[in-house]
Amino acid sequence: MRIIAGTHRGTRLADVGAGDEAAHLRPTSDRVRESLFNVLQGGRFGDAVRGARVLDLFAGTGALGLEALSRGAVHATFVDNGGAAQTLIRANIAKLRRERDTRLILTSAVAIPAGQPCDLVFLDPPYGMALGHTALDAALRQGWIAPGALIVWEEARGQVAPQGLTVADQRRYGDTFVTLMRRDQAG
Repeated sequence: MRIIAGTHRGTRLADVGAGDEAAHLRPTSDRVRESLFNVLQGGRFGDAVRGARVLDLFAGTGALGLEALSRGAVHATFVDNGGAAQTLIRANIAKLRRERDTRLILTSAVAIPAGQPCDLVFLDPPYGMALGHTALDAALRQGWIAPGALIVWEEARGQVAPQGLTVADQRRYGDTFVTLMRRDQAG
């Protein structure tokens, strides 16, 4: 696993091996991440990354948030309660020397404390555990998702937007569905 593009292009991230099934670590593949960021930085989304404040829920290795920083995001907050994930995220932040523009919150994404509004949100819950809607609701309630923010939800199947959000795009990459949602401007 590596950073695909930007200032840290080609940097190898901490090795997860085949993943940590007990910790539900299932890193987004380089190929899917590259395709996803091509969508986020081109076409109808303009450049949703450059200058963005990023929230990475169920952060795992932190690869999505770190890729965003490499491509011009100004800050990334990582949320994960798994010990293995926290170790990987810390190692990857240190490897890229991004301590100043990152924050790691050691809690479950469904119990996130109040925070600052973010423009870009990555939501990659463990597949099949029905945690995505609960985490998204918590992030909205706690002020993490700015009006007009783009939410990138990775799951085993496509997702339906909850009230106040609109599905903007949906793509399938093998057994992974990525649903892009936009928060209404009215908030």
